Amino acid sequence: MIKISTWKNKDCTIGRLECGDFRCLSLELPWLDNRKNISCIPEGTYRAVKYNSPKHGEVILLKDVPGRSMIEIHTGNHTRQIKGCVLVGDSLKYLYGDSILDVTNSKATLAKLMNLLPDEFTVEIERI
Repeated sequence: MIKISTWKNKDCTIGRLECGDFRCLSLELPWLDNRKNISCIPEGTYRAVKYNSPKHGEVILLKDVPGRSMIEIHTGNHTRQIKGCVLVGDSLKYLYGDSILDVTNSKATLAKLMNLLPDEFTVEIERI
């Protein structure tokens, strides 16, 4: 099981992802009433599977997200690389000269996480 505890910022949603002893950070869009492609997803517990995404390669696919489909946990650094999905990384940093936090080392972080997971599991998202 993956647990993501998040807190809202004006321009993004930052989280702490835990999977057993593994810890990393997550980055999502801000909460905008679960609107497709521009909002983070609602808190809840979702079924998830490892998935080979045509766009992002090996990712985590969240199932049964209310009003949404094809929600992935994938690699990336900045909110402009997200269409309602979740990015992971090992630290937070301002990478693009704006006031929006970014995650770093996303590819390595996702690879470590994927190695820990079975083919099917749950992801719990909590908004603090």
